[in-house]
Amino acid sequence: MNLTGSMLIGASAVRGSGRDLYAIDPARGVKLEPAFPAGTRDDVERAASLAQAAFDTYRNVPLETRAKFLETIAENILALGDALIERTHLETGLPLARLQGERARTVGQLRLFARVVRDGYFLDATIDPAQPERQPLPRVDLRLANVPLGPVVVFGASNFPLAFSVAGGDTASALAAGCPVIVKAHNAHPGTAEMVGRAIQQAVATHGLPEGTFSLLFGAGNEIGTALAEHPAVKAIGFTGSRRGGLALLAAANARPEPIPVYAEMSSINPVFLLPAALSARADAIAQGFVDSLVMGVGQFCTNPGLVIGIEGPDLERFRQAAAKAVEAKGAATMLTPGIFSAYADGEAALAGNACVKTLGRGAASDPAASAAGPVVFGTDADRFLKHRELEAEVFGPASLVVACKDQAQVREVAEHLEGQLTATLFLDAADEADARALLPVLERKAGRILANGYPTGVEVSHAMVHGGPFPATSNAATTSVGATAIRRFLRPVCYQNLPDALLPDWIKQANPLGLTRLVDGTLTPAA
Repeated sequence: MNLTGSMLIGASAVRGSGRDLYAIDPARGVKLEPAFPAGTRDDVERAASLAQAAFDTYRNVPLETRAKFLETIAENILALGDALIERTHLETGLPLARLQGERARTVGQLRLFARVVRDGYFLDATIDPAQPERQPLPRVDLRLANVPLGPVVVFGASNFPLAFSVAGGDTASALAAGCPVIVKAHNAHPGTAEMVGRAIQQAVATHGLPEGTFSLLFGAGNEIGTALAEHPAVKAIGFTGSRRGGLALLAAANARPEPIPVYAEMSSINPVFLLPAALSARADAIAQGFVDSLVMGVGQFCTNPGLVIGIEGPDLERFRQAAAKAVEAKGAATMLTPGIFSAYADGEAALAGNACVKTLGRGAASDPAASAAGPVVFGTDADRFLKHRELEAEVFGPASLVVACKDQAQVREVAEHLEGQLTATLFLDAADEADARALLPVLERKAGRILANGYPTGVEVSHAMVHGGPFPATSNAATTSVGATAIRRFLRPVCYQNLPDALLPDWIKQANPLGLTRLVDGTLTPAA
C-alpha cells in the first residue's frame, strides 16, 4: 500500500491543511516519509457530523452483519501482510516478532467481539411479562435491552501501535456495541494508522455501511483532541496514555453542556508482593522472572512491574542480589519515540539521584542517540517510601523499585498507601495463604487484576480479563479496556413498557427470533 499522508473522513481520503507531521524512526532519529498534514476543527466537524448521521443506521444493522464487519476488518489487516509490520517497525523500533504477535492479538480481538455480537449476551435481554391479575396491583409488561451510546472517539496509544490503536480494543468494542468510531491517530505511527484505517474503511464499504461508521484524523498539539472531546455528537471517549493527557480529556468532557464518559487508562506501577515462604523457597527464580518481565518491550507495558515489596531479611537480600545480577546482564533497547526515551531518562535519573534510594543493579547504559533505554533496579525501605510520594511515580520503561518492609503489618501499610493499579501480584506458597488472605481485601480495592505466582506483563484477550482499575490506573474503575466486557463501556439500558411486539428490538420480541438466552421473569431462559 502506498502511503498518502491522508486522513480518512468517512469514505473520503482528505489531505489535512495543518502543519506537517512526520513519523520518526527512533533508532536512527530520522524523519520518515510521507508527511501527514494535521487536521483542523473543520475536519472534526465533518467526521463528527458523518458519525452522527451514521449512528441510527449502523446500530440497527443485523447483528450478523455487525459481526461479519468486524471479521472483515481482521481479514483486511492480515491482507496488508509484511508491509504493515515493516512500516510499524520503522515507526516504533519494536521488534518484528513482537509486532507479528501484536497483529495476531489485534485480529483476535476483532474476532472475539464478532463472537460477542453473535452471542447477544451483551444486550442483557430481560423480560418481565405482564401480570394483569396480580394483587394488589397488576404488573405491566417490561422489557430491557442495552443500546449503544452513540459516536465514540478513540485515541491511539503509543506503546501498542496495533492492539491499542486504530483497530485496537477500544475501536473493536465500540463498533461491536453499535457505535460509529472516530480515531485520533497517535503521531508516533501515522503510517501504521493510515494502513489500518484503510482496512477499516474498506470493510465499511464492503458491507454497505454508512460512511460515517469510521473516520481517522491526524492532529498536532491538543487542538484536534480537544475539539473531538467537546463535539456534541461524541458520546464517549476511549484513551490510553499519560495521566496528564487522560485528565485533560476528562476535564474537557466534564465541562461540556452534556458531560460524557471518558474511559482513560493512565498510570500504574503494578506492585509485586513477595510473601515469606515463597521468597525463602524461590528468591533467585522469582528475581530472574521479575527482571525478564521488567525489560520486556523495554518496559513499555502499562502492566510493567515497577514496584516490588517484601520483608527485610536474608531472603529479600538474596532476591535483591539475584535481581541485580540478572539486570546487569540485560542490554539497552530502543524505546518507541525519542520523547518517551527522554521521559524515561528523566524519571530514572530522579530515582538514581534521590537520597532515599540506592541502585541495586544496572544493565547496559542508555544510548540517547538510539533512544535506547538501559534497565535498572533500585531499592529503598518502607519508612522512606511511605514518607516520599515521589517514589511512587510511574517511570515508563525498564526501571523498578524494591521496597523492604519491617514485617507483614508494614507490607499491608504499603499496600494501603498505594494508588489504584491495573495489577497486583502475589508470590506465595501454601504457608503464605494466611498472609495473602489478609492482603486480598486491600488489593481488591486497589487493583483490577490480582495475579498469583506470575508476572503482570501479558494481558490475555478473553471473556474474564479485566484491564482496568481504580484511579489513576483508569478514570473509571467499573470498566475494562480488554476482554469481552469492554463492550459494556459503550452501552446503556433502555426499558420498553407495554410496547407493541412489532416495535420491539428483535432480541426482546416475544418469539425470540434470534434464539438468544434471555432473563425471563428472573429466570435465565435459553431459546426454545
